[in-house]
Amino acid sequence: MERTVETNLRLAESHSIVSQRFKTKGSGLPVAKRPVLTIVSASSAEGAEVDTDSVEKEQTNEQLMVAYGQGDTSAFEELLRRHQRPVLNFIFRYVGNRSTAEDLVQDVFIRIIRRAGSYKREAKFTTWLYTIARNICIDHSRRMKHRRTASLDHPTRAGGEDRRTLGESIPNPDAATDRRAMGRQLGEQIKVAVDNLAEDQREVFLMREYLGLPFKEIAKIVDIPENTAKSRMRYALEKLRSDLAEYKDHLRQLG
Repeated sequence: MERTVETNLRLAESHSIVSQRFKTKGSGLPVAKRPVLTIVSASSAEGAEVDTDSVEKEQTNEQLMVAYGQGDTSAFEELLRRHQRPVLNFIFRYVGNRSTAEDLVQDVFIRIIRRAGSYKREAKFTTWLYTIARNICIDHSRRMKHRRTASLDHPTRAGGEDRRTLGESIPNPDAATDRRAMGRQLGEQIKVAVDNLAEDQREVFLMREYLGLPFKEIAKIVDIPENTAKSRMRYALEKLRSDLAEYKDHLRQLG
């Protein structure tokens, strides 16, 4: 009985930590509170890493997750601080919509809270984390499959929200006007090309290209042999090279 009470208190406190970063609607489901969460590019996500010299940062993700499972809610807060941005970045590139990504990243961390007791220390935390994130993305894609028939290179407004393309969402303020326009056009075409990849190739490409995960870890997340993960990456790159062949000169100019 005491153990159940302790567990409920820990879960309540963890939800409170999440709610400090996310505003909760009347439905009870956490919804992103802007601008606490911002969509960032892979490069800017790397630049936003927390101070690795801090005492908390010395603990591994696995140690923090075990500590959280034993009742240390500050450990969960540190995990949230470390992984919120890269998970958001991954989901945003997977689903292609900012508001949706902000909603789904909250589902990921709520699921971690609820499954903390099932975490095994021998499991790599990031593998476990991105397995959850991937499954949530797949579930969302299945629910919204009929919407994906719309042309991906013609953004539309839905529910009053401006659904901008990736190129428009991540502008380069330092580029000259003509280069910025060219970069925006290229960014849109890259997004279309990535979105048009077969789903099994696209998820491997995103994990490898934007998260920098090794093929061994990708294989565990997707539950496939490592050589299969490598093959899917190779096919994805071949398809992207083919689809973006006409933009080869643009890439050189922006490089």
